[in-house]
Amino acid sequence: MTGETSTRPVGVATSRPASGSPRAALAVAMLGFFVVALDSQVVNVALPTIRDDLGGNLSALQWVVTGYTLSFSALLLFGGTFSERIGARRAYGVGMVLFVVASALCGLAPNLVLLVVARILQGVGAALITPTSLALIRQEFTDAAARTRAIAYWAMGGSVAAAAGPILGGVLAQVDWRWIFLLNLPVGVVALLALSRVGDSPRRIVPFDTVGQVAAVVALAALTFAVIEGADLGYGSTPVLVAYALTVLAAMVFLRTQVRGAHPMVPLDLFRSRRVAVSLVAAFMGMVGFYGLVFVQGLYFQQARGLDPLTTGLLFLPMTGLVALLNPLAARVALRFGPVVPIVGGQLVLVAGLVGLVLAPATTAPWAVAVLMIPVGVGGSFTVPPLTTLLLDAVPAERAGTASGVLNTARQVGGSLGVAAVGAVLASQADLLHGQRIALSAVAVLVAATAALSLTLHHPSRPTKETP
Repeated sequence: MTGETSTRPVGVATSRPASGSPRAALAVAMLGFFVVALDSQVVNVALPTIRDDLGGNLSALQWVVTGYTLSFSALLLFGGTFSERIGARRAYGVGMVLFVVASALCGLAPNLVLLVVARILQGVGAALITPTSLALIRQEFTDAAARTRAIAYWAMGGSVAAAAGPILGGVLAQVDWRWIFLLNLPVGVVALLALSRVGDSPRRIVPFDTVGQVAAVVALAALTFAVIEGADLGYGSTPVLVAYALTVLAAMVFLRTQVRGAHPMVPLDLFRSRRVAVSLVAAFMGMVGFYGLVFVQGLYFQQARGLDPLTTGLLFLPMTGLVALLNPLAARVALRFGPVVPIVGGQLVLVAGLVGLVLAPATTAPWAVAVLMIPVGVGGSFTVPPLTTLLLDAVPAERAGTASGVLNTARQVGGSLGVAAVGAVLASQADLLHGQRIALSAVAVLVAATAALSLTLHHPSRPTKETP
């Protein structure tokens, strides 16, 4: 950048978008969201196979999952700012190239350390792809009705990926687990070819909150390290205590930059609204339950029940498939009864599923365990859409983008810490089934408490006594 650009006011466009192909933009957005969502789920059922090939303990396997979700969640807000600064089309291209290269490194990784590093790089690419995919739809679909339909197709790509992830992971793990990651290469190439038909995107001079971003990454990474490695090193060990101290220090720096910084990543006045604060807590805890369950059940089916990866993936289908099918129904229920009903109802159904799994005898048939997992998927599908609507309705229109970024970050952080916490409980127990019951019981209690908290929510259209 030259000195000339620095004199322009923040937010002024430096270029105008060129017209492109709306169909190409939709294809690019769907392919991007598909691979990003797929890699959040596809690896779970392959973890035992990866350990057989590369070695490592349970904490190392946790890093294979959380390395991706951690960098993804920590950099989502940065991805939105980066997209505005260099243009959504260019930012998407950077993110997809990085994602494809990282996927190739995952597929070629000779050991777990390099696999985890490559997964972290994948998460960085995903953090750039996700916000830019929606921005490209907004850019190319100028008609509101057409844009609404395009966003529905975009969301369908993520739902299909979530449903297909465990099955696809199981199929590919039967051949070679490395194909789980190498499959991203042709998808990424097709997305980049389609991107060439998308018009150039506008750019704005948007300042980076560098200190806040670094502090957020350090805080989340240190906390995740402490939770995962504490089971092996001991929660009173020097590395773990240092990690907790670093978490607190980085969190304090982050809060300070958000309060006093000229361009904060997360404007803290958003949290003055109880609707916003409770919605974020509910979104966080919902992903703790979902990601934690997927992680532990993938190990349970293969290690405790001796099933192969493909059968394990198929057992996840009833739960994950219903997430995609029931999202439209959740929207209709929210329109009929208000968002609080499906939010609280979904959380209670999720709790019922977790309790059912905890109480199931050790001899329960695997197909029956899969049935008991269904309420977790049903509960999640009824919770997320109305939570999103409630949050966006609770903030001014000009802050909808920031609120969406904060919501998605809360969900991804919940997924990362859910895997870390559940894995830490499993590592501390000699028996996998006993550890599973302890972990799912704790998650059920936390989600139940969140359901009680969610009862205090009110739809913005209804008068409340709270100060927004």
